[in-house]
Amino acid sequence: MRFDRRHFLASTAGLGLGLLGAGRASAQGYGQAYKVDSDEGRPVANTRLPGEIVGEIPGLKGVTYVGPAEAETTLYEFFDYNCPYCRKAASDMVSLAESDPTLRIGLVNNPILSPQSAQAAKVALAVQRKLGSAAAWSLYRTLLAGRGTIDGTGALKAAAKLGVASAELEAIGDSEEVRLALKAQMRMAADLGLAATPSYVLGNTGLLGHPGAKSLARMIAATRRCDRIAC
Repeated sequence: MRFDRRHFLASTAGLGLGLLGAGRASAQGYGQAYKVDSDEGRPVANTRLPGEIVGEIPGLKGVTYVGPAEAETTLYEFFDYNCPYCRKAASDMVSLAESDPTLRIGLVNNPILSPQSAQAAKVALAVQRKLGSAAAWSLYRTLLAGRGTIDGTGALKAAAKLGVASAELEAIGDSEEVRLALKAQMRMAADLGLAATPSYVLGNTGLLGHPGAKSLARMIAATRRCDRIAC
């Protein structure tokens, strides 16, 4: 991925950065299917999602998973590396993962804000493909703990600390498999009507925006009790 030249930017053009609004879901009209508030007491936009589409998420390639594979509850975060709210969300994802060892978290790339976001996502997918979810989780934490624009060059520098040669990550990131994986992840976000980053899928419910760690923990607990984000 030669980020300082035309090659990589051209390769991101086919990812479909404008996919939002072109999805299958009847989940485009987010209101408040359930009355839930954020950590700041503000209403959280949410809607019931088509189960047949939600059921396709586990089949996506390149999703970074944290937590036990046999977990009964999985929280999916759809995020963009250059979304300022995703920085706070990343910190809260770490807290949730550490405080709730029975929770499974799935990180799904949705780089809708810029070509730089797509570059970083392709590096993350290359790390995921080469080293697995633990390394990709580490990269996610590192990149979103930083400041400023996150692009392919910055992501490569951070990924190099994981012990993989940048040239190898470039080759993997430029592969057709990575391109298709990223496109599929973005298509899923569009199909679910997730027009904001970060957004979440918990059970068959979609959440727009980051409600905060405490709010998410309450929704996770409710989902375990009654299969809804609010009982």
